[in-house]
Amino acid sequence: MAEDFSGKIVVVTGTASGIGLEQARMFLKNGAVVIGIDKNAAPIIDDNFVTLVGDVTDERLFEKLGKLLTESFKKVDIVCNTAGILDDYRPVMETSITQWHEIIDTDLTSQFLLVKTVLPLMLQQKHGVFVNMASIAGLVGGGGGVAYTAAKHAVIGMTKQLDLDYADQGIRANCIAPGAIDTPMNQKDFAGDGKMAKWVADQTPAKRWAKPEEVAELALFLASSRADYIHGTVIPIDGGWLEK
Repeated sequence: MAEDFSGKIVVVTGTASGIGLEQARMFLKNGAVVIGIDKNAAPIIDDNFVTLVGDVTDERLFEKLGKLLTESFKKVDIVCNTAGILDDYRPVMETSITQWHEIIDTDLTSQFLLVKTVLPLMLQQKHGVFVNMASIAGLVGGGGGVAYTAAKHAVIGMTKQLDLDYADQGIRANCIAPGAIDTPMNQKDFAGDGKMAKWVADQTPAKRWAKPEEVAELALFLASSRADYIHGTVIPIDGGWLEK
């Protein structure tokens, strides 16, 4: 049975689709107030859902979030740093400096900016939980191109250091490393005859893609009091990809 998150304030990025959308839905279902951040409005109608539309690479968005949290909610309990984009598996020689910055800014710097925004409130409360989105590309090569792989490796390092620095002040930070998840971000793999999607499933020991709800369930657990002694770690959810 899922934990009751009534009274909790949860911030989730990337709520317009995919894993972020399912995270928002699950926290709402379990009683939380959710602030959803995305460039597009999330398809959620709920009195406990607040939409903040904006680009996670824009520092002004986080200024708005900080003002909203301090003036309207007075606290923040949980952050799911979920927003991200892929880099089409581009190696170094096919990656421009513009593309590099786009991936790093979206997949890594945005997480840093959100942490920086909410951490002062969490430290005042002496409690706060971060669930940052990494990837199997944060643990091995081959899960993305050079920029995506670099960004996701850095997310894991940032998460470990964040937890190490503030665990004794009531802060807990972990990250999730998904493998093949059937989300809009991965729809290129299903294009045409779906050959790439079939190949990925075949290379995954579980022989299938996961649904975003499965990742959201893991995030819900990591955010719960039942995971209170799990600190600074990365949990793969990859159908066995990394065991090979």
